[in-house]
Amino acid sequence: MGISTTTHAGGVAEIVVDAPPVNALTVRGWFDLADALLAAGRDQKVGAVVLRSEGRGFNAGVDIKEMQNTEGHTALVGANRGCYAAFAAVYECEVPVVAAVNGFCLGGGIGLVGNADIIVAAEDAYFGLPEVDRGALGAATHLARLVPQHLMRAMVYTCRNVTAEELHRHGSVLEVVPAAELRAKALEVAGNIAAKDPYVIRRAKESLNGIDPIDVKRSYRYEQGFTFELNLVGAGDAHRDAFVRKEGR
Repeated sequence: MGISTTTHAGGVAEIVVDAPPVNALTVRGWFDLADALLAAGRDQKVGAVVLRSEGRGFNAGVDIKEMQNTEGHTALVGANRGCYAAFAAVYECEVPVVAAVNGFCLGGGIGLVGNADIIVAAEDAYFGLPEVDRGALGAATHLARLVPQHLMRAMVYTCRNVTAEELHRHGSVLEVVPAAELRAKALEVAGNIAAKDPYVIRRAKESLNGIDPIDVKRSYRYEQGFTFELNLVGAGDAHRDAFVRKEGR
């Protein structure tokens, strides 16, 4: 369990998140994921990365129970910094990152896939930002890379989800496949990239990041400031406590 990396013969690094029951990552987990992504990109034998998860969903965001069971604000600050590091690592990984999404992709999961280069998804995959219902804000920066502006706003305000098929129609998901075929499809897409000239692919990634109209790191950090404000006025704790009570039933 945890974060593991396997480098295949064709130059594809497969990074797998396995954090039962719902792949909601602890503070350490977010930093471990960031380290794995950056290390894979630095490996000159790697031409592309597949990021996927074991279990019934891709990612459920931060481990709220860890946050509420930790005295003071250490876990809150740690989770914010860990998410920032992991999202940035997807973006800054020196080679293209293919996200393979199954089941739920919520909260922090949106930050990961929104910064990925390519997304393939299982037919059961769905995407959403429940942050408003958790007394937090963040990752709208990344959601805006997946859906049009007005849908992004509706999703933030209402916490509604969208399906993989909807994102496929918007062009942000490359392919939607049966769940049993997801890993193979992601490895196939990544393998096609890894087979190309590695120097050219690395420069292509660097050049595409360079022409992005929005600085995703600065934009996300701006959002995080409002999460800290919500926590200062008590809204964050109130909503997180309610979530933990509900989950404990």
